[in-house]
Amino acid sequence: MQVAFLCGVIEERQRARTYLKWLLKQRGGSVYVDDLRERTDVQNIDLMILGGFCRNCLADWYREAAGEKGIAISKDEARERIYGEPFADWKKKHQPEATPEQMAAFEAAQKKSHG
Repeated sequence: MQVAFLCGVIEERQRARTYLKWLLKQRGGSVYVDDLRERTDVQNIDLMILGGFCRNCLADWYREAAGEKGIAISKDEARERIYGEPFADWKKKHQPEATPEQMAAFEAAQKKSHG
């Protein structure tokens, strides 16, 4: 059993609860690109820790699927489809540096999933 403790003022706890529900929905099956575009508060590293994928993974899969259909698309074009804007612009606006705690959780998740 995994437990999450939410703290903060009520608005922060509600936002955290919504965020966790969204992450668990994404982990459990369907991933909706529009959801990811709207959830700029969801960091790629958190997606990797909890779901084993991130927006960049989705862009890579999108590019591979396009290639299988004979459609040539660059890495940057695929990322722009997923992010809704050029990746560099999105990153400047929405992606802070990963914290030491996030990096430790990421490394633990990688060890768990890759042996």
